[in-house]
Amino acid sequence: MWRSYQQIDRRKSRSINVGNVKVGGKAPISVQTMTNTLTSDVNATVAQIKRVVKTGADIVRVSVPDQDSSYALKDICKKSTVPIIADIHFHYKRAIESAVNGAACLRINPGNIGSKEKVNEVIKAAKDYNCSIRIGVNGGSLEKKILEKYSEPNPQALVESALNNIKILEDNDFFNFKISVKASDIFLTIKAYEKLASICDYPLHLGITEAGSKRAGSIKSSIGLGQLLLNGIGDTIRVSLSDEPEEEVKVGYEILKSLGLRNRGVTIISCPSCARQQFPVIETVKKLEKSLEDITTPITVSIIGCVVNGPGEAKMTQIGITGGGNDTHMVYINGEKNHRIKNEDLPTYLEKIIRNQASEQSNSNT
Repeated sequence: MWRSYQQIDRRKSRSINVGNVKVGGKAPISVQTMTNTLTSDVNATVAQIKRVVKTGADIVRVSVPDQDSSYALKDICKKSTVPIIADIHFHYKRAIESAVNGAACLRINPGNIGSKEKVNEVIKAAKDYNCSIRIGVNGGSLEKKILEKYSEPNPQALVESALNNIKILEDNDFFNFKISVKASDIFLTIKAYEKLASICDYPLHLGITEAGSKRAGSIKSSIGLGQLLLNGIGDTIRVSLSDEPEEEVKVGYEILKSLGLRNRGVTIISCPSCARQQFPVIETVKKLEKSLEDITTPITVSIIGCVVNGPGEAKMTQIGITGGGNDTHMVYINGEKNHRIKNEDLPTYLEKIIRNQASEQSNSNT
C-alpha cells in the first residue's frame, strides 16, 4: 500500500501545558470544542463534556459569565478527563475564581479585563494555580483604541492587539500562554495568523470564528484552517459551528486527517456514486460512518461501487471493497485481493471486518 505523504514542516513554537495536554513544540495539534450548556448546570455540562471527549476532544472550553459558573468549575473539572478552559470576558474576578476552582487555562483578552492591577491579579492567580492563558483576540471585539486607530478590523489591528496583550503577560514574567487572532473572514484570519506567526514563537490556537452552519462552517474552516496548517502554522484548533460540539470535533479531525497531521478512527474513501455502481454506495457509507464512530484506531477503508477505480483505491487502504456484477463484490485486505462476497448486507459485513481489523491493530500496538 502507498503510504508516503508529504510531511508538513510545522512552525517552531514554544511548548506550554494546558493541564496534562502539551500545546506547541512537537506536540500533536490538539482539537478543542466548547460546551453550549449553562456551565452552572454541572450535570448537563459534564454530560456534554463526556460526549465530546468520546468523539476525540483533547481540550474543552466552557463559558464563565457569572459566579455560579466559576464555582461550578470545581465539580466540572474534577469530573472531566480532559483539561477545561474557562472562557472569560471582562470580569477579572471570574478569571481568578476559575483558576482557583481547577481550570487548566483562562481564555481572556487582558486588554479587556480592566486596570493594570486587575490584570496583575489574574496573572498571579494563573501562576499560583498552574493555569495557562489564551490571549483571545477576535475581530468582533477589538479594543476601542485599536478600532479608533484602524477604523475596522484588519490583520494589522488583530496582530497589534495580540502584541499589546503579549507584552502585558511578558511584563509580569508570565509565558505559559497561547494566542488566537480569529475573525469570521477567512482572508483576514489567514493574514493575521501569518503575520503573527512570523514575529513570535508562542503557540497559536486556530479558528475561523462564527463560521456558520455545519455545512457552510465546515467548508470555511477547512479552507481557512487548512491553508494555515498546510503552511505549518497552528498548534491547536477549534472548528466553530452552529451545531453540536461533537460535530466541531469530528470536522476538526477530518481537517487534520486530510493533511496527515492526526490520525484517529476510520477514514473512508468512497466514490460519489454513478450509474456504474453495483451496490448502494451512499447508503453504505452513511451507515458505516454512524456505526463506526466509536472506533479510535486509525484505519483506512475504500468503498467503491464499481471496478473502474475500485481496485486502485483498494490497494492504498487497509480494507477495500469494489462492486462487481450479479451482486458479487471483491474485498481487499491490506491492498490485496482477499475474498469475494455475494448477497451480503454490506454495512453489517464491512463493519464486522473493520472492527476485527481495529481490534487486531490495537492489540499489536499494546
